[in-house]
Amino acid sequence: MATASSSSPTPPAPQAPPRPPWDPQPADRPPPWLRPTIRIRLTVLYGGMFLIAGVLLLWVIYLLAAQAAKQGGELPFNITGGTLQFEQTNCPQLSSVTGAKEFTATVNECMQHQRDLALNTMFKRSLLALIGLAVVAFAFGYMMAGRVLAPLGRITRTARSVVGSDLKRRIELEGPDDELKELADTFDEMLDRLERSFDAQRRFVANASHELRTPLAINRTLLEVQLSDPGASADLQQLGKTLLSTNERSEQLVEGLLLLARSDNEIVDRKPVDLAEAASRALDQASAEAQAKGVQLRAAVSPAVVQGNGVLLERIALNLVQNAVRYNVPEDGWVDLSTEVVHGHAVLVVVNTGPVVPAYEIDNLFEPFRRLRTERTGSDKGVGLGLSIARSVARAHGGVISAEPREGGGLVMRVAIPV
Repeated sequence: MATASSSSPTPPAPQAPPRPPWDPQPADRPPPWLRPTIRIRLTVLYGGMFLIAGVLLLWVIYLLAAQAAKQGGELPFNITGGTLQFEQTNCPQLSSVTGAKEFTATVNECMQHQRDLALNTMFKRSLLALIGLAVVAFAFGYMMAGRVLAPLGRITRTARSVVGSDLKRRIELEGPDDELKELADTFDEMLDRLERSFDAQRRFVANASHELRTPLAINRTLLEVQLSDPGASADLQQLGKTLLSTNERSEQLVEGLLLLARSDNEIVDRKPVDLAEAASRALDQASAEAQAKGVQLRAAVSPAVVQGNGVLLERIALNLVQNAVRYNVPEDGWVDLSTEVVHGHAVLVVVNTGPVVPAYEIDNLFEPFRRLRTERTGSDKGVGLGLSIARSVARAHGGVISAEPREGGGLVMRVAIPV
């Protein structure tokens, strides 16, 4: 009777989960010495040229040495007769030679053998010397290429350190007036122009914030005072409500434009922000609107701390939730919100029911004033800046935002920000 084996099969080794398509992490780059950088290419070029020149020189020297050894190694005498006794170790064949002609031929053969040995020894030693010099040449070429290309590394580091809200960095390259210094000076001039442009943009945003908000606030106050008048006629009351609604829409548009202008720059003053807390506050703010539209809000948040601006991150969550509530089905709609940390990124996901969204319309949704099916005006669902602001804020935090149609209707919005 067969018995079952007591040993259990070895479980397969766990495999790393596949990287999601939305993950903004770049592919693993090869080590610097394997990348085809300019420094490596210059090193290979100079070292290869030296190696080829050395091989040609070694071959020419070998041919000249072989010719000189052949011409200078012939016997200066000819033995015609007599009895010879010769003892030596380099040519043992001479010990058994008796005749003059046989002796001469054997001596020539022995000397040819000695010449071949000498040439082979010289070739091997020269080849070793060439290899050593090639290694030195490649190392020297790599060092010199790095010294020559050092200004390019400085330009690259300066370009990486420059952000939209900090354009004070300059290369200020010193040295000979060559192509690299010309490139560095051109880059510095470009940074000067960008700094002036960004300063003008900041001044415009500040001025627009004051010039646009103030009259709208005054209009809102006047309309509210007029609506509070009990003696106003019904037509006047209706007109005041219509104007107040229009004024409120204008205020939302101005606030959205100003926020979009401010959030286009990278965030410099960063603080720890829990994306789960920002998402929870967004749900609280949108709960009244969701209840009025009969949309159920559901949340499954986990701590996901990132370095950034809490107000702007809360704006991302609020815009996505409001967009999911407003573009939903008339009955039994729902919005799911979740936060988690995946592959070193804090991920905010908002899924909602709603109308079927064609895949070719996804990119248009992130453009300012663009809505589904090119609806631009006459809508009470917003001013068309929510997703544009969300994308701008995500980029300012070094993250990405993506959308994909949900099966059955609605969207899956996903924001990923480095932790």
